[in-house]
Amino acid sequence: MLTMPEINYIKHLLENEDLSISEIARKVGKDWKTVKKYADGEIHPSDISYTKRGMLYNSEYGEMIDLWLEEDSKLRRKERRTNKKVLLQSFTLP
Repeated sequence: MLTMPEINYIKHLLENEDLSISEIARKVGKDWKTVKKYADGEIHPSDISYTKRGMLYNSEYGEMIDLWLEEDSKLRRKERRTNKKVLLQSFTLP
């Protein structure tokens, strides 16, 4: 995914500099298909959604691990659970 300045630069090159898609792709260092997508305005960065995956976002374990992390945040640094301890304790959950 390109950043907004890169997208704006691609559009600027297409509209103001009158460069072709292939020339823009060479100048920017991206694939011509990617440049064409962003130059034509087919994709906007806000349209892309990401799904969060992992054990923390799973409803079964996520709530319990959140509670553990909240409890640990109140403890001194040396007394907190390590990542390994959180993982091992999560295996013992029903």
